[in-house]
Amino acid sequence: MLSQSIEDYIKAIWTLSEGKEDKYAVSTNVLASHLMTSQASVSEMYKRLADKEFIDYIPYQGGSLSPKGRQLAVSLIRKHRLWEVFLHAKLGFGWEEVHDIAEQLEHIHSHELTKRLDAFLDYPSIDPHGDYIPDAEGNIPKQRAKPLTELTIGGVAKVVGVLDSNSKLLSLLSQKGIGLGTSLCVQSILPFDDSRVLTLNEKQSAELSYKACELILIQENR
Repeated sequence: MLSQSIEDYIKAIWTLSEGKEDKYAVSTNVLASHLMTSQASVSEMYKRLADKEFIDYIPYQGGSLSPKGRQLAVSLIRKHRLWEVFLHAKLGFGWEEVHDIAEQLEHIHSHELTKRLDAFLDYPSIDPHGDYIPDAEGNIPKQRAKPLTELTIGGVAKVVGVLDSNSKLLSLLSQKGIGLGTSLCVQSILPFDDSRVLTLNEKQSAELSYKACELILIQENR
């Protein structure tokens, strides 16, 4: 059975390389910053992962997931996102709370449990943050959303996800009345810091910083 540390590294490499070209190599300094550890620790783990054939590793360049490594990463992502759905939909946890708990639950090694959890939840396709859940074969649809910062004044769109599951961001959005499915219209863009003044669901008004808007994924109404 693999250690939690190895699984955390594999998932982190997948997260940092998602959407990049095939065989994208994640450098040691980028991964060290992401995991808040030392480059020496990352280099040592990269050697271990390469020995286990989870990554292709070139010193001073970085590591990229092998097919075996990607299979493990997607399995972890699948479990994580299914647990997030369960915690949110069945136990009533807020979308700002589920990530940290799912981080622990994703390391349960039971294929049958994952299979039954998926069926119990009626085979969900997205998690509470709008991220696609890999299917049992490891397929993940490509995200076709764009950040809220690309919506022009007068534009109307629907919130379909967030790029960061940081609890502070999600709590802020909840306080503003913004969640998955919320309809947004950009009323104005403030000249000082590019904050957006929004109308939510054609009713209340809210103001969000440019930084927050960068992390909100939308699909524009046509």
